[in-house]
Amino acid sequence: MTQPSGYKHQTVRAFLADLAAELGVGDPIPSERALCERFGVSRMTVRQAVDALVADGTLRREQGRGTFVAPRRIDFEMRLTTFGEEMRSRGMEPDTRVLFAGQVPATATIAESLQIDAGDPLHHLERVRSADGLPMSVERLWIPVALVPELLDDGAPPSVYAALRELGCAPSWGEDTLTAGEATEHETRLLGLAVGSRVVMRAERRTYADAGPCMYSTASYRGDRYSVLVPLRAPGEVLVPRARTDEQVSA
Repeated sequence: MTQPSGYKHQTVRAFLADLAAELGVGDPIPSERALCERFGVSRMTVRQAVDALVADGTLRREQGRGTFVAPRRIDFEMRLTTFGEEMRSRGMEPDTRVLFAGQVPATATIAESLQIDAGDPLHHLERVRSADGLPMSVERLWIPVALVPELLDDGAPPSVYAALRELGCAPSWGEDTLTAGEATEHETRLLGLAVGSRVVMRAERRTYADAGPCMYSTASYRGDRYSVLVPLRAPGEVLVPRARTDEQVSA
């Protein structure tokens, strides 16, 4: 009995997913011709299976060379934790390259987010965060100088959250807004993104300490290496109801 084409595609995809789990990062998969002969299917069926695994980050294509096992995708759980803690919990070695560390005046938009006046001085950091040597995200953050004047006295701290805790401004909760978009030329260069892989996940975060907003940050995560893990539980009381105005939505 002839197998339906959809079943054939699923069979090839399952085989390649299992094979990728056994091989190492950067190892090649069998050629289209070899897969066609092994499963008795057309090249279109093989390409459909490979396309699906490229799309979900299991495999990567290199023009003129072939298809290879991709570095593993990281589940990014939305919680107040440091990049280093997240990467080490997954058995990866984090690293940070600081692009800027200094003071800047607050723009009107950032001032509104931090509930300060436009022009107030802010600590500003821009960093590239990496794991096992691979750039993962470009992060920018702003913190009111009035809250922690000495934050950058010794340069950029290895962990901003840890530094805030040590200075008596411990982050306690936050709000994240996630969007997807195309990487800018600046982000493409810093993240080493290839043509056709320029999708990034953007996270806009407002972090709170007991006294109120303490940090505003944005991060652009490479879409081929991150997925979002959102823990769910039964509905309960809304702790911080927010009424967004039309102005806030369009900001």
